[in-house]
Amino acid sequence: MVVDKKNEQQKMLDISFEQSVLAKKERSRMNIKTIKEKSKIEVTLINSMGNDLTVANAARVSFGKTSNMDNSDPWGPPVLLEKDAKLISYLAKHKHMSPFGHCFASFHIKAPIFVARQLVKHKFLRWNEISRRYVNDEPEFYIPEFRKAVKNKKQGSGELLNSERLKVRFEREMVSAAHSYHYLLHQGVCPEQARMVLPQNTMTEWYWSGSLDAFSDMCILRCKPDTQAETRQVADKISKEMITIFPVSWSELQDD
Repeated sequence: MVVDKKNEQQKMLDISFEQSVLAKKERSRMNIKTIKEKSKIEVTLINSMGNDLTVANAARVSFGKTSNMDNSDPWGPPVLLEKDAKLISYLAKHKHMSPFGHCFASFHIKAPIFVARQLVKHKFLRWNEISRRYVNDEPEFYIPEFRKAVKNKKQGSGELLNSERLKVRFEREMVSAAHSYHYLLHQGVCPEQARMVLPQNTMTEWYWSGSLDAFSDMCILRCKPDTQAETRQVADKISKEMITIFPVSWSELQDD
């Protein structure tokens, strides 16, 4: 009798959970527009250290020299001296990279898992990522604009593939994945295993930090037109931030 009572209680809990999940699934279908707006690829500059003058002075220290910004314009911001701009150009052209390693930047990135797994491969950049071993927040999913496959090409994609049927099927799969994830958690499965049912387009986020030259190497590769579009979005956003912080150095380094 005790066993039967426990089984009945479990059945009631399962029914209650299924009802709540059905309600969540319906809300997910209704809020797909909100999901699209929330689950965008984002790059946020956290902080930076150094500037173009840092690069020039790191190089000049070999001769016991130092330089300063030009403050001759009382109404304008300090300007890098022409001699220092020429020095930076020389360093970049002849691959004297160590002076660029004295400038740093840190970013907070939000992107789908499949993008993160491509970018984490780059050397000399520090990476700390959110872990679904420790958190079980509501998963967010990246909704792409589908592209056509390209023949005779191992990697890459072609023009946009507009298909309402594909979009509906894709959204249905996301709702199903979220349902399975919540069901496993409700049944007492640990988050580090429950996460296995979540797809590659689940959004993740990480801190990404490194030197000026390390980020330059990454962007030279990932900003190319033949790279995956979603990965290129991250690199392009980082490049826009770096050109603002290190205008002379970044321009010279990217002039490959």
